[in-house]
Amino acid sequence: MGTFAEKLPEVAKAFITFTEACFEEGTVSQKHKHLIALAVSIYAHNEYCIVFHTKGCLDAGCTEEEMIEAIGVAAALGGGSAMSQGVTVWQDALEDFTE
Repeated sequence: MGTFAEKLPEVAKAFITFTEACFEEGTVSQKHKHLIALAVSIYAHNEYCIVFHTKGCLDAGCTEEEMIEAIGVAAALGGGSAMSQGVTVWQDALEDFTE
């Protein structure tokens, strides 16, 4: 976001403000919002968001079991490609963030 924010600071600021508002605690908890975002990131094959929301899930108190179930939902919707991305989260990112 650094270079993008330098070139289009108002757009970057608006995007960050919007994103922060979307993840505020509300009727849906931040924990569940990160679980949703993790599943969508896996489905969309967005590795940066997968890493960001894996960490967000852990910071919000998600358990490994909750995250694996979210990965399962993404796999059900995305088939094999989503499953391979989910396994990457489970095997690589979870280990890195919990060590």
